[in-house]
Amino acid sequence: MKVSVIIPAYNEKDNVISLARDIINKIDDVEIIIVDDSKEDNISSSIKKTDKIKHIFRGKKLGRGSAVIEGMDYLIKNTDTKIFIEMDADYSHDPNELKKNLQFFKDEEFDLLISSRYLAKSEIINWPLARRIFSFMANLVARLLLRVPVSDYTNGYRIYSSSAAKHIASNCGKIGDGFIILSEILVELYYNKFNIGETNSKFINRVRGESSVNFSEILNSLIGLIKIYKLKHRIIKS
Repeated sequence: MKVSVIIPAYNEKDNVISLARDIINKIDDVEIIIVDDSKEDNISSSIKKTDKIKHIFRGKKLGRGSAVIEGMDYLIKNTDTKIFIEMDADYSHDPNELKKNLQFFKDEEFDLLISSRYLAKSEIINWPLARRIFSFMANLVARLLLRVPVSDYTNGYRIYSSSAAKHIASNCGKIGDGFIILSEILVELYYNKFNIGETNSKFINRVRGESSVNFSEILNSLIGLIKIYKLKHRIIKS
């Protein structure tokens, strides 16, 4: 069954090429789609030797969520992909989990499988306290407002069925980016009766200097969640 992995990238040349090759060594019949928001194309010349890695160069920072949707749209129109995976470029999402997660996804016939940071056996490593608090609070507010029965609304390590990917490409990306689009996707799929599950995961934050949460980020997140709350009720009524 054809599997494609979408990796949004921004100034991640060294990591993303290494990650793509790791994935190819771990999964049979896989294709990698790197959706690159870097200002300069430093990746194309490194992937000419393999036809298993495709590179979509966008040339400006348009956002992780839109990168995933663009990757899905490309795959839907140009390949026979049956299973879609999204993951980060910086090794915060462990590629060693892929084979186990794929088998679980197939066995349970999920449309969406989330690698959760908040299940009992999950781990979060090297994450600053401010980011932990922000993520915990964002997930708490999302659960209260959106009522999707999962523990992690905001981790972008996910596996999708082809029907879920087609629904996302056609309906999502209208509210915001970042973790907001991840919550939007959850609401779209859950309230349209797609089968959703979670599995434990190890999240390793890569140190990039000081990490802070500002008022603007918190305000934008709350506004985004309120918009998704309204979306949920529109879906329920339709």
